[in-house]
Amino acid sequence: MEKQDYLELYRQMLLIRRLEETAAELYQKGEIGGFLHLYIGQEAVSTGIAAAREERDNIITAYRDHGVAINVGIPTGVVFAELLGKATGCSKGKGGSMHMADVEKRFWGGHAIVGAHLPIASGLALADMMENRGAVTICMFGEGATNIGFFHEAINLAKAWNLPVLWVCENNRYGMGTSPERSSAVSDIIQKACGYGMPAYDVDGMDVLAVKNMIADRLKEIRNGSGPQFLEVLTYRFRGHSMGDPERYRTKEEVQTFVENGPIDRYIKHLKEQGICDDKDFEVINAQVEEEIEAGLAFAQQSPEPPD
Repeated sequence: MEKQDYLELYRQMLLIRRLEETAAELYQKGEIGGFLHLYIGQEAVSTGIAAAREERDNIITAYRDHGVAINVGIPTGVVFAELLGKATGCSKGKGGSMHMADVEKRFWGGHAIVGAHLPIASGLALADMMENRGAVTICMFGEGATNIGFFHEAINLAKAWNLPVLWVCENNRYGMGTSPERSSAVSDIIQKACGYGMPAYDVDGMDVLAVKNMIADRLKEIRNGSGPQFLEVLTYRFRGHSMGDPERYRTKEEVQTFVENGPIDRYIKHLKEQGICDDKDFEVINAQVEEEIEAGLAFAQQSPEPPD
């Protein structure tokens, strides 16, 4: 990686963070309706995945999807427009927070129903295999989805047919407000994949470079014919499940422990220690991101409402 490659990962994570912080403010002002699930704290996951993904690869995720939308290249203004329900949004303002998508970028959503997109991932992979495209489908979901029937049906079919799927479980430690220890008979999520006989790995989801390298290795093996693989990404969301979450299930001290070792600050520290970047490099990116946020929000707010 060149210096600019390292800085691009920082830029994307910071852009996601600032977009989400701005979205929270808009929600509190009543400019965003419905539900809003923020990706703050998990930025290294989608950023690392997108950095290792090829353009031909499918990517599909659940409702915490704003970060993926940014990483696949949907313009910031278009993401804001979708959040605000404007016609210039990526789903023409009619999908909202939980239904970001862009078929041309092979980003298939953004799905509101827990686990329901996993069988779609198997279908995407089957189509690619039948057309001999050499593509891999990357399916992201939370650990809570592993208790849903869709999960078991989808990964069983993927293994039975040797489909090119990388199942990526974003384990942020709470399915809404319940930990896996309280909701799952097997709280070590990676064991669920082993039960279907597929290779399974885990990675530190607060380390963007570790995620990127792990994803690259997994995609290479799947492309070479290994069949489906499973990756548990250990991460943590700094905000509530959604904006209305009172967060009574965890302590402020627990959250602060993860915040102090968050993915963005940790990455900055690494780049400085390795002599790759200095404060001036980060200042330039910070200014660029602020300009992009301001311009994107202005674009969205000035955009028209969808037609009836």
